[in-house]
Amino acid sequence: MNQNFIITAVISLSLLTTQVNAEQLSNLNKKNTINSAADLLSKNYVYPSVAEKMNSYIREKFEEGKYDQINDSNAFADKLTEDLQFISKDKHLRIKNDPARVAVLREEEKQPDSDEIDPDFLREAKQENFGFKEVRIIDGNIGYLNLTRFYHTSIGGDTAVSAMNFLANTDALIIDLRKNGGGSPSMIQLITSYLYGDEPVHLNTFYKRPSDTRKQTWTLPHIQGKGRPNVPVYVLISGRSFSAAEEFSYNLRNLDRATLIGETTGGGAHSGGTEIVNDQFTIWLPQGRSINPITNTDWEGVGVKPHVEVNPKDALILAHNKALNALSEATPGEEGFKYRWYIQRLKAQSSPIKLEDEVLASYIGVYGPRTISLENGDLYYQRQGRGKLKLTAINSTTFAVEGLTNFRIQVVIKNEKSIALRGLLDNGSSSENPKDK
Repeated sequence: MNQNFIITAVISLSLLTTQVNAEQLSNLNKKNTINSAADLLSKNYVYPSVAEKMNSYIREKFEEGKYDQINDSNAFADKLTEDLQFISKDKHLRIKNDPARVAVLREEEKQPDSDEIDPDFLREAKQENFGFKEVRIIDGNIGYLNLTRFYHTSIGGDTAVSAMNFLANTDALIIDLRKNGGGSPSMIQLITSYLYGDEPVHLNTFYKRPSDTRKQTWTLPHIQGKGRPNVPVYVLISGRSFSAAEEFSYNLRNLDRATLIGETTGGGAHSGGTEIVNDQFTIWLPQGRSINPITNTDWEGVGVKPHVEVNPKDALILAHNKALNALSEATPGEEGFKYRWYIQRLKAQSSPIKLEDEVLASYIGVYGPRTISLENGDLYYQRQGRGKLKLTAINSTTFAVEGLTNFRIQVVIKNEKSIALRGLLDNGSSSENPKDK
């Protein structure tokens, strides 16, 4: 593609957009835009009967003069979008005033088909780490993946493999899609494949109206690394989770493979792309839909409902707590000690215990190389030669230590007085120092 042409077209037509908006948008222009959009909808929209209802609606509104007072091109595009979505309830469907984009699309049509990826798009994708915002292991050996977009595996596949293999030895997985607006089914297929074994699983079927074809997606027969068919999975969702993020959640929900936590998602199931309406306007036209093999439908207009409804900002701590509790219940005795250890810590962080000032004051003192001090109502722990660390009460005598997840402090009480300080480790071992006289 001639990049210089595109840049010139973008600049020139951006100026044209300003000029068009400064002038009155003629009724003839509005009528031609409506007719052209209606023709595209009739030929390509995923539901033909809905397309005809939308077309009739916007044409009737035009004839009734409902668009006469709209002189701004952006406002006209927004109003058409509002009216089309009013009939279709399709949140993907939208019209945009974008002559610069029209010029780029028309230039692309003149070029021979190419698999070359737009360098600007690729640079932006790399800057976003292909949607893999955060990959870490949180308390209790729980894997956490914050995924903000499902990029196509042709560019994001290696990053996905690295992320899933980093989490390969965790005891549970939390996949955070609360800020994920969608993307490619190929990435859904790849990540989901790590959650199953060798037996293929039918994930979805995509129907395309223009070609009247159906294409199934299944888990992959081979992945780089090991599958985790038995690891508990928790998916965090919100109203901002949309499109591909919804498909991932919907698939796992109906396969009983994950617990969804958060709020109902945005409700956009239809696939499609940007089409030219005329020299000024484009339309994002939904041409396909998902057909889940279990429900035989999709989530369009209704969203994906969570198993556990909670404010999205609280979803991570709730999922973490559920994962730890499930693992603790499945691992009794000494083997489950670590899970119970972190459950206590998480509870202390989310619901802090407030001890009386006189109780806190009674713990102040020097315990061999360890010191407990009180500042502004908070206890602090300090080991000789090291900095002070804030304490958070787990119960009346035991405290989590700031920054040290595998270590905590316990005050030993005798005759209602503190006599020693015991250091506790998450492997069950401990060490004790008596209080200095």
